[in-house]
Order: sequence, then structure tokens, then C-alpha cells
Amino acid sequence: MDTAFGNTRTYNLNEEQERQEILRKYRALLRVLKPKLKPGDRQLVRQAFEMAADAHKTMRRKSGEPYILHPIAVAMICVEEIGLGVRSTICALLHDTVEDTEITLEDVQREFGNEIARIVDGLTKISNVIDTSSSQQAENFKKILLTLTDDPRVILIKLADRLHNMRTLDSMKREKQLKIASETVWVYAPLAHRMGLYAIKTEMEDLSMKYMEPDAYREIAKKLSETKRERSRYINEFIRPLREKLDLTGMKFEIYGRPKSIHSIWNKIKKKGVGFEEVYDLFAIRVILDSDPQDEKPDCWKVYSIVTSEYQPQPERLRDWLSRPKSNGYEALHTTVMGPQGRWVEVQIRSKRMDEIAERGLAAHYKYKEGGQVEDRFDKWFQQIRDVIGTQDADTVDFLNDFKTSFLAEEIYVYTPKGDVKMLPKGSSALDFAFAIHTAVGSKTIGAKVNHKLVPISHKLRSGDQVEIITSNKQKPTEDWLNQVITAKAKSRIKDALKEEKRKVAEDGKYTLQKKLEGMKAANSPGNIELVMTFYKFSSPLDLFYNIAVKNIDLKELKEFHVHGDRLELPRPVKTVVEHKHEQADLTKHQVPSKDTELIIFGQSGDQFKYTLANCCKPIPGDDVFGFITATEGLKIHRTSCPNAARLLANYGHRVVKTKWAKNKDIAFLTGIRIVGLDDVGVINKITNIISGDMRININALTIESHDGLFEGNIKVYVHDKEELDELVARLKGLKGIDSVDRFEPEENKA
Repeated sequence: MDTAFGNTRTYNLNEEQERQEILRKYRALLRVLKPKLKPGDRQLVRQAFEMAADAHKTMRRKSGEPYILHPIAVAMICVEEIGLGVRSTICALLHDTVEDTEITLEDVQREFGNEIARIVDGLTKISNVIDTSSSQQAENFKKILLTLTDDPRVILIKLADRLHNMRTLDSMKREKQLKIASETVWVYAPLAHRMGLYAIKTEMEDLSMKYMEPDAYREIAKKLSETKRERSRYINEFIRPLREKLDLTGMKFEIYGRPKSIHSIWNKIKKKGVGFEEVYDLFAIRVILDSDPQDEKPDCWKVYSIVTSEYQPQPERLRDWLSRPKSNGYEALHTTVMGPQGRWVEVQIRSKRMDEIAERGLAAHYKYKEGGQVEDRFDKWFQQIRDVIGTQDADTVDFLNDFKTSFLAEEIYVYTPKGDVKMLPKGSSALDFAFAIHTAVGSKTIGAKVNHKLVPISHKLRSGDQVEIITSNKQKPTEDWLNQVITAKAKSRIKDALKEEKRKVAEDGKYTLQKKLEGMKAANSPGNIELVMTFYKFSSPLDLFYNIAVKNIDLKELKEFHVHGDRLELPRPVKTVVEHKHEQADLTKHQVPSKDTELIIFGQSGDQFKYTLANCCKPIPGDDVFGFITATEGLKIHRTSCPNAARLLANYGHRVVKTKWAKNKDIAFLTGIRIVGLDDVGVINKITNIISGDMRININALTIESHDGLFEGNIKVYVHDKEELDELVARLKGLKGIDSVDRFEPEENKA
């Protein structure tokens, strides 16, 4: 095996240790791969390992370790956590060679054949996806998806690659951590979810949160750790009677409690506006049955019956993915029941086969494929992606967002009048449904009947709705329709129809301009039309003709042109307008020598710049922040926990500027705190005493509402930094009768 490292070199102790570490990791990979190895496979894997080890031999990761450990780790994730086989292992070992080393795709093809070369090519295309300008990024992402629909292993290996990068993100610079973490939560975690890889999706979300919202992550992790013993006691108490009843049935089963992810707990806290202590589903009870395929569903319902006879269920929380599995293949029964001590508990019931599919997604599907049903589900999804990619404009910047809402969202099931089922992303409208049936139906939609009641085309559908579309031959898509749909198919078909309509209208404008030029004795030539476009500041002949047709411009101004022979000449120099959608702001205009600057912005020169604080998240000194160069408003500062942060960092990483706070106690920032508590005598007085009296913080506005013995107070205060705000929150929480104290972002002060 020494050939991969070159026998002629003399190793020092560290090199020898590294060499041993690499071989140890490689042998561990072979061990987990052993059950899948057929004759000749071991030699192929070794060949790929040696090729990769030799190609990467001079390279190191940011952490300082030999680079080859990364492809080995990615291959290990592919086999152990996703359940992929030998060919995927070879591709994982080679996934960075074509991009980062002297090895070419032809070399890979010669050594390993077309199939492996194609997957490695797909992986090479992906690696630059989210690094350049947005429009190119969308283009690259389309390439990935075309490869994905051709061979899903490309995306599965890429997910393994991203997961290992997230696990080893500590050695990266802060701005790189933010960029990679936000891309992960924005695109890769939803993609893992869509491919049925729940364990990987959950770990990606948790690791992204660790870097994007470190304080909240640490706080929840600490509380989970502190409450672990009490939780275990409760789980045992909950499980005991169920285990006894299940034993009597003679079924083979496992039953255990599993903690929810930090990210999902954090989402609950934010969504419901509650504290950690009030999140009831910190864990789920899972029952895994070892049943024969034909008995799986009846056995799951049997267990459901036992659970709900022991504990009272919450009827609206039953999720039946046995009768109709999710489109990513997930099958299970979920129910929420009232457990001991008046606490709601989620119970998940599934078979061993369903459990493996839930954890390993697509890869496990092929192991269990029955009559092609599994592939049908994925093939339908892939076909939808192919349709959309085929019709998308090449420079569509919105492509990534459209893809997210269309293909990575949770699905709903909606029925046609005949009872056929259509799967749509959550949040779809009746108009989305119409386009899902057929473009011709969508384009003529004037309304819909949902469960036999008349609704507008913008009506949001829910799972289980039966929808009948009402059409009219006189109807045509309008610009406004784009705001009423979320699926990529509907959006692209509406845009096509609008363009077609614009072309028809533009024909009149083209004829009008032709007549005008003839009247001026000028030729109707491309050169003359280009000159007229420049004069009226349009970027395409279509826009020019359309605006002439709808009378947005007056052609009388053409009389100022000179005509030489049959050529037009401009009457005076006209400055050509060129649109740059994603022009970076010129930062040199914003330099400030002011001694009051309370932020240090690290530009390329290390200069300090003027900036504004983003209204969407109202950062204050001490918050974890990043700078973002906008196209029109210069530099804006956002919190990393801002609702828009993941989108900005993932889509426009090249515009992010490293930023940190400098100490300055002379400047105060407006922020808000929301207090909920018991409406007791003197409580407001105690609150204002702490704010104005003890801490000498200025109050900008105060509103108090009370009803049914509770009060809610919204107080806008001026604080100098996050430390001061944290101290204020801690002091207010210490008051008797106060239930919760949370920060909120106040609207701009109108005064």
C-alpha cells in the first residue's frame, strides 16, 4: 500500500504517524464496506485510494491535517451513514481530484469507466456552486440538478462532503464559517430532507446553528444536558406500561426515547414565543417493529391502538404516512398523547424497514424496491425538476429560491374531482394546482372550487383538499399571477405566457417604428434600431417595440435625428445606460475618519467605512454581526441570527464583509424588550425602577396591556451594547411574578 505515499521518501516521526493514521482510516473504510464487496472490488477501491492519496499528497486542510483524510471521511459517511456501495466509495475518494489536482476526467474515465467519471464530473461541477455571482450560481445549481436527475448518487456524495465540512468547520475563519453554515441551512439541509436523509438533515441544521447563532445553541445544549437525567426518568415512566402491553402481543419491537434536535427546539421557542421549559416535545418516543412486509401496516396500527388506550391522544396531531407515504419515501405513524404529569409526548411508530428508509433515504429505497414503486416516486420528482430546468431562463437569479419553494418544501396532497392525487409544496395556491394539471388549464384559470366551495385563484390549499379548476377561454395570465404561485413550474409557464403576450403587442410597435423610419427616409436596419434603442435607453429591441406599442414613448423626438443616406445619426451624444443587477457598491465613497465609529469593518484595505444598521434585525454592539454590501444603499450591518441572514450569506457570499464591534460607550442604540407576567400591584413600578433607576437606561416608549390577570409590556430602551441588554434582561427576569423577558426589534421611531 506504500505506493500511494512514494517509497523513496524519508519520513520523519510526524510523517510516519500521519501515514499510519491515513492507513488506519482507510482500513476502517474497508471494514464497513466489506459486506458490499464483490470479487475485484477491493482492488478497485485500493486503486482509487492510491490515486487520490498520490494526487493530494502535498495538500493539507485548514486544520493542518493531510487532505486525503477528507475524501476517506466522505467515503465513510457515504457507506456508514447513507448506505451507499462500492462505486459511490470510489467516487467519494476521487471527488476533489479533478478540481484540485493534476488528475483529469479522462484519467478517471480510463481507470474506472464512464459511470464513475460521470459522477465525479457532476461532483466537480457542484463544488463551485455557491461561490460566484448569483446568476452564475443559479446556472451552476441547475447543472447539479440535471446531474442529480441523471444519477442521484452525485447529490448523496455531495451531501456527505458537505456534512464532513460542517463537522470540521472549527478551523475555518469566521466569515467562511458563516458563509458555509448559511449555505448548508439554506440549500443542503432541505436537500438532505428531500432525499429522505433525516439524520443528516438534522445534524446539518444543528451544526449550522452552532456557527450562526452560537449563544442560543450553547444555551439549549446546556439546558438539554442539565435536564437529561430528569428526561430519562420521565421516558422510562412513560414507556413502562407500553412495554408491558406490547410484550403481551408477542410482536418483536424496540421502544426508546430520542431527544429532538437543538435546531428544532430553537424553532419551537421562536415560533411559539415560549421558553425552553415550555417546549413539551423535547424528545419523541419511537417504537420500531420487526414485522414481515405484509404485516407492517396492521402491526403499526395495533401499536397505535395500544398507545392510545394507555394515553389520551390529541386527535388533530395524528400523522398517517402509512396510507400515503411522503414523496421522499418516509413512512410512519405519528401521534401526540397526554403522558404522566400532564405533558404532551410525541410517539412515532414504524417498522425496521421504514426506519432504515427514514434514516438513509434514497439509498435504502433501492435495497427495498418493490415493483418499482419507490423509483416511481423519485422519478416523478426528478421529472418535475427536469421540466422546470428545461424551461428556465439561463440567467434566472431567482432560480435557487424557486427551487427551494417548489422542490424542498414539505408537501401537501390535493385531490382532483375524480379522486386522483397531486402532490404540491406546502403553501401552494389553487393556481399552482391548475398549472400542475396542465399549462393550458393553468393559463385559462379564473377560479376554483375547493371542497365544493368557490374560491379565488390565490386561495392557499391544504392537505386533503379536493379541487376543481374553473377556466375561461378569454382568460390570460397577468403579471400579478407571479405573486400568487410558488411552484417553479407555474412561475416559468406564467413568465413564458407574459413574454409571448409582450411579443404580440411588440409587433405593433415594430410596425409603427418601421413606418416612422420610412417617413424619415431611413432604413429599417438593425443598426438604426440599435441607435433608437440607445436614444430611448432600452436594453433590447423587444422592450423598445413594446413601449412604442403601449405609447410609453413618443416617436416625435426622432425628428431631432440626422439622416445620412439611409443611416440615422444621433443629434447629440447619449450616455448608454447599462444595468448591473448585482453591482458591488463603491466602498471608497464611504470611508470615514470619524472617532465615533463603533464598528470595525475589515475591507481589503482594513479601512473603516460608513454603514447603516439593518432595520430587519436592529443589531446592537456585542451582537454577532456581518457586513453586507447592497447594490444601492452601501454597507448594511445584519445580525447573524437575522431572518434574512441565511438567504443573504448563501446567495451573495461575495458581498459579505467581515465585521466586529469596537468598544464605545458614548453611543446608545434603540432596542425593544417584551415582558410577560402576573398583573400584580406595583409590578410596573418595579420594572421602571430597574430600568431607569438602578441601571440608568433611557426609556424611549412603554406600552402595557393587561387582561385576565396577565400583563404584556413592550418597552423600547436605549442601550450601549449587548452586555448591558443581557444584564437588564437578567434583572427583570429576577423580579417576582415575571414569566418571560424577550428582545424584539422595534420599528423605526416615527417621532
